[in-house]
Amino acid sequence: MGKTGRDWTQIYAIYGMDDWQTPVFLLLHAILFSFLSLLFLLYFTPICSFLSLLLPTSATRFAAGFTGSVTALSAVCLFFAAGNFFYSAVSLHWEMSQRIVSAVNDWSTVKHALDVGCGRGILLNAVAMQLKKEGSSGRVVGLDRRKKTTVSTLRTAGVEGVQEYVTCREGDARRLPFTDNYFDVVVSAVFLHTVGKEFGVKSAAAAAERMRVLGEVVRVLKAGGVGVVWDLVHVPEYVQRLKELKMEDVRVSERVTAFMVSSHIVSFRKPSSQHFVGHGEVRLDWRFNNLC
Repeated sequence: MGKTGRDWTQIYAIYGMDDWQTPVFLLLHAILFSFLSLLFLLYFTPICSFLSLLLPTSATRFAAGFTGSVTALSAVCLFFAAGNFFYSAVSLHWEMSQRIVSAVNDWSTVKHALDVGCGRGILLNAVAMQLKKEGSSGRVVGLDRRKKTTVSTLRTAGVEGVQEYVTCREGDARRLPFTDNYFDVVVSAVFLHTVGKEFGVKSAAAAAERMRVLGEVVRVLKAGGVGVVWDLVHVPEYVQRLKELKMEDVRVSERVTAFMVSSHIVSFRKPSSQHFVGHGEVRLDWRFNNLC
């Protein structure tokens, strides 16, 4: 499993964060609300006097106390959200990457692996470290839609000492630039939920785009290959689609709160033998477009 007991400072020093603006935004608002709640506490009487100009005297203390309490509670919630976001992006991401790696029983036989939406490479390098530990001749490809990200990912692989096991490629997960039945293992971490978000997260179009990516993952997997996906919110949709695609050993992990929402790891295996549907020998094509 490699280094599983890392401190968050080590992880952050190597990988940083993909979306650092969000926790900073939450933290700044938490500080603002903390300051406001402190003002209500220190200047409660003057605030009540001011409110008496707008409200009946009997209601001023209640209004000031209620507003101050809500402001303080909001500050606590914002601090918690900022902390959870940072934890999810750094320590939890590392921990879940180790769990994803452990979901594959035998890495010694893996020659080709793929990380869809590799980001800065936490999961990608976890896979590479496992291949290195096994003394494997295998390689892992990291796919990301941004060229700038793939460059920084290669840098992190160098820091981790696994650069010879890693290749990065720019590409669209909805049209994976790989041939059918190529990879022994395909993994992904907190990426699928971002696909199609330009259509609105809850829209049918976004759901169709996510399912398209899942279909591509199945397409590029070899027969008998293993897929492992850690994602947010939409995992029940993935499970349903994988069952429709006749995947085997579909398993879902316990719920883990990440980025303030529910997340799960779902793993599956592509059948080793061909499947047929109906009374004739009609081959079940793995391509998403033929299955819709």
